[in-house]
Amino acid sequence: MTVKSLIASFTQQEDLNFLLTNRVPRAALTRFMGWFSKIENPLVKDTSIALWKLFSDLDLSEARESEFKSLHACFTRELKPGLRPFDPDPSIVTTPSDGIIGAHGTIKDGELYQIKGAPYSLKELVADPGVVETHRNGSFVTIRLTSSMYHRFHAPADMTLEHVSLIHGDVWNVNPIALKRVERLFCKNERAVIRTHLATGEPFTIVPVAAILVASIRLHALDRVLNAQTERPLSHACNKEVKKGDELGWFEHGSTIILLAPGDFAFAPDIAEGARVRAGQPLWRRRVAVD
Repeated sequence: MTVKSLIASFTQQEDLNFLLTNRVPRAALTRFMGWFSKIENPLVKDTSIALWKLFSDLDLSEARESEFKSLHACFTRELKPGLRPFDPDPSIVTTPSDGIIGAHGTIKDGELYQIKGAPYSLKELVADPGVVETHRNGSFVTIRLTSSMYHRFHAPADMTLEHVSLIHGDVWNVNPIALKRVERLFCKNERAVIRTHLATGEPFTIVPVAAILVASIRLHALDRVLNAQTERPLSHACNKEVKKGDELGWFEHGSTIILLAPGDFAFAPDIAEGARVRAGQPLWRRRVAVD
């Protein structure tokens, strides 16, 4: 058995995993990691990336750059051009990022779930009555990014960004073990609510949720990083048109994106809980094709 498989077996014990990733001073550890990851010392950087590879399935073969000046630069790396083509069909809404489908389905009178049997309310998630009414009986999907994945996220369709708000909160881990143990976890963590409408007129909402360690979200539309240190105002109007595949921003560590769509969107056939997805592949299709 390899060292990596031994580590994986050790950390897959649920009680131990939850203890190591949640029953720690989460906020302090997150602030420390934010500082540490930006150290531009070759020894610190190289050792950190080597340890990261040991503890995960980190693969840098797709990275645009072969060398990084810091751990942070590795976290937020770009990919080689052309590696994530976005489905050009205008009736298709694509996945905005690489990730793993955590949950998906219908929003039932403003209620959705983080895992089966663990519901939470749309009102508590977005804190915006307009968004709640818009998506009260729509559909949703949760995409979880692990620490080793490509962390940038993109426009899933041609759309206009209308408004961004930040909701301060905690930094719980967002892995399946924590989701089983922490009720309404997504409603407790730091998160942004990005209101948009698609080029075809339908409302569409993107909710990036931060997690333990770096817990910062960079949004190009605001030209700023959103995190626990962000001061008011926490609500920003914007009117920015983006094309499908345009980069919207990035997470500075693994986390989650929750997408809220109209009820007349149908999921692509291969979308299933636990499925790995890549940015650009079909996620939803409008039930009525666009002319």
